[in-house]
Amino acid sequence: MEDIDVKLYNTMFTLGLPLVLLPSQTEMCISFSSTVNKHKPWIETSYHGVITENMDMVLLDPPLVALDKDAPVPYAGEICAFKIYGQDAPFEAVVLNRTSGEGVLRASSPVDCESQKEYTFIIQAYDCGAGPSGADWKKSHKAVVHIQVDDVNEFCPVFREPLYKASVTEGKIYDSILQVEAWDQDCSPQYSQICNYEIVTAGTPFAIDRNGNIRNTERLSYDKQQSSKIMVTAFDCGQKRAKEDVAVHIDVKPVCKPGWQGWNKRVDYEPGTGSRQLFPKMHLETCGGPLSGVKAMVELQTNHIGKGCDRETYSENSLQKLCGAASGSTDLLPAPSSSSNWTAPLLTDSGRDSDLIYRFDGHQAANVPDHVVPQNLTDQFTIATWMKHGPSPGLRAEKETLLCNSDKTEMNRHHYSLYVHNCRLVFLLRRDFTQVDTFRPAEFHWKLEQICDKEWHYYVINVEFPAVTLFVDGVTYEPYLVTDDWPIHTAKIDTQLTVGACWQGGWTPRFTQYFRGSLSGLTIRPGRIETQKVISCLQACKEGLDINSLESLAKDIKFHFNPAQSVLVVEGEDLDSINTAMTKVSYINSRQFPTPGLRRLHITTTVQCFGEDTCLSIPDIKSVVMVLPPSEPRITITGSNRLVRPASDLRGPLGVAPFKELHITSTVMKADSFGGCEPGVMEVMHNLDYCDVLVIGEELNPERESLEIHHSVLLGKHLDATNSTSGISIYGVDSMAHYEQALRQVRYRNWRPATLSERRLRLTCSELNGRYTSNEFNLEVSVLHHSAPVEHVNHMAVEPQYMRPVHHPLMIHTLNTHMSAAPPAATAVIVVCIAALVVIVVIGVYRIHATHQEGSREDDDDEAKDTEEDWDNSALNITVNPMENVGAQACDEEVTEEVHEEEEEEEEQNSDEDGGEEKEREEVKERKQMGKLEWDSCSITY
Repeated sequence: MEDIDVKLYNTMFTLGLPLVLLPSQTEMCISFSSTVNKHKPWIETSYHGVITENMDMVLLDPPLVALDKDAPVPYAGEICAFKIYGQDAPFEAVVLNRTSGEGVLRASSPVDCESQKEYTFIIQAYDCGAGPSGADWKKSHKAVVHIQVDDVNEFCPVFREPLYKASVTEGKIYDSILQVEAWDQDCSPQYSQICNYEIVTAGTPFAIDRNGNIRNTERLSYDKQQSSKIMVTAFDCGQKRAKEDVAVHIDVKPVCKPGWQGWNKRVDYEPGTGSRQLFPKMHLETCGGPLSGVKAMVELQTNHIGKGCDRETYSENSLQKLCGAASGSTDLLPAPSSSSNWTAPLLTDSGRDSDLIYRFDGHQAANVPDHVVPQNLTDQFTIATWMKHGPSPGLRAEKETLLCNSDKTEMNRHHYSLYVHNCRLVFLLRRDFTQVDTFRPAEFHWKLEQICDKEWHYYVINVEFPAVTLFVDGVTYEPYLVTDDWPIHTAKIDTQLTVGACWQGGWTPRFTQYFRGSLSGLTIRPGRIETQKVISCLQACKEGLDINSLESLAKDIKFHFNPAQSVLVVEGEDLDSINTAMTKVSYINSRQFPTPGLRRLHITTTVQCFGEDTCLSIPDIKSVVMVLPPSEPRITITGSNRLVRPASDLRGPLGVAPFKELHITSTVMKADSFGGCEPGVMEVMHNLDYCDVLVIGEELNPERESLEIHHSVLLGKHLDATNSTSGISIYGVDSMAHYEQALRQVRYRNWRPATLSERRLRLTCSELNGRYTSNEFNLEVSVLHHSAPVEHVNHMAVEPQYMRPVHHPLMIHTLNTHMSAAPPAATAVIVVCIAALVVIVVIGVYRIHATHQEGSREDDDDEAKDTEEDWDNSALNITVNPMENVGAQACDEEVTEEVHEEEEEEEEQNSDEDGGEEKEREEVKERKQMGKLEWDSCSITY
């Protein structure tokens, strides 16, 4: 029993368990220990140890050894255990030799330096007691153990940012552009510190030091390279490289120069897109200087487009009609044609998108025919023209005459003229003695910069004698000098109106005072002066500058346009407000088919600083707007190409309408919206400015034929018409639908059609004064002459194709079949013939009346009804059957004979008609043969 207790106690002592002794055992142990285990173990007072992370063995200094003075007494002089006291100390002490007291310290769980670098705890040594039971054991004093965890270089450096960005100004050397920084998770200074950085990208003008500062090794140029990208890596002090390199972006900025930035040198404008922003991302760079105000002027330069800008290129007459000008204006520079051939020798500038421009080089002039010259100039009239003129050569330049009315022969008197002299515009008006006999104003002088600036301007001279007013581009100018003169003496000498020079009569008639420049749209209107509204409309530009979203502009922003909207001035005090306003500046072109090409933009800027007039110099901007070519329309005229009418219709009071079935359409080619590779056709609506109907072959003979349109047809439309022996012209800017309606009412009359078999007409239409023209639509009007009447009743069954069908109730004459006695055969035949004759006369009178009503009726809207009136040849069905049985066999033979004769006659007369009419005749023949029409032609005579 005692041996068992001793072993148990030794085990409990070794494990550090509390000992519980029985009373008898206590007495025995006390007696034993008091005689054997006299001393407690001894250890050092402190220990220093080192352990490598992720290892378990601790190197202690001094080594762990416990001594006991009771040695070599068994148990009492032996060391049985080391005990550690410390909170969460992951270590344990193990006795290696009980006799020598050697022990070892080791980690009981993995040790991580990154979690805890040092540990401090208490350790004590225990002897084995007085005997095997471990009773009366003693423990040493407490010793302090300090353990340091050695680091292992297990982590790679990591950069703190995934990407580094910096910007530098060109031409400077920087000590440090930016600093990159990496870190390491290792716990020791040796492995956690970054000892070196390195630029991986080769051939770059940059360097990096050990602290991560990047600098440039040479001066950078914005023009050569606007940005650089380099890769940088890092090394810790254990020479472990970063797992991932980092990218560094360095932007090179130009030397700060005040000016506009973020604008495009070219802006494309697609026709029909409305307003297009010009500078959506533009802003003003002032290099940080304080500003008190900014003024920017945007100028749209369109001098090379048409007559100074993109205007409507319709003819002068069409434009005046469109703008609501009064009628009666005479175009002195029309397009050359058979009726206006006096402009044919003049030089034209045809490269202006169908805009008719005449160029005078000092050697050309034209005499206006007498029948064109207005002869009734009163105290009120208007002269208008487009003019482009430069400085005249020589010190004392000669007069350059635009328009001159002078004596044709014998004398050299100028009645009225318009000329340029030394960049002054002069209007001369000499009155006759019959009009006034006092000293009156005769010459009116204006001195304007526009006269010799080599740009297009619109000049209008309103004469309300004795007052004369000049309008230039819609702005009024009064003459700076007015000279008086006596009236011209009355003489029976004809006058000559000349354009581009002045006609000098006398012994050697010739042109003098030649004009050098360009003219277009030279007109004169007697009896009335032009209104300001009409003048503004005639010279209005269809393109210009605009501002989007005016309501979104800041309150301090001020802006204003010039009348043509080619110049925009924006002013403000706040730089951000100015930048916002400039991004809303737009270009707009309201023409459906604008003139393609470049428009130049010029921006000038003035910046004011506090207390100074001008502090910064902002360079001007030059950009262009490219107006892309519009989709060209294809104008197509369709309808019936042949009209066959009887001579009676041509002789009628209204004649015939050859274009009743006319249709005008227009299509454009549109590219596929996704790729632009598959074009398609799309119908569009636009205006026309004239349609000409020309007579092909011999001209019209006014004594027997005419081609005309009633004036009432043109009411409510922007249309007018003129006719001559060569045809008729309808002009004016209006819709295709209105042109269709007008052309359908053109009437052709011929009151002597006996010698006429056909008349050929050709129709063409135009948009923008011939810029886009239609196909040539040819129409042939044929006259159908009647042959001698034939005694065949079935002429009533099949009407001529030109007659209007008149539908009557079916007329059936019957006799009472229940009569007691029949009349004699001769009497019956006479009665039937008389009855048939009466029916024929009644129907003839009715048809003549219906034909007369057809000629006097105009039906503008119902085309189907007109077609029916002109072409329907449906038969008039009449059944005359007073006697069903009398003479049936004889009548059948006569009817058969007459049907054959009539069919042969109709084939000869109508051999040139189409297959549809032949089919109708075959159907009539079949109906006759089938007995659906019963004719009693035996009793009908002519």
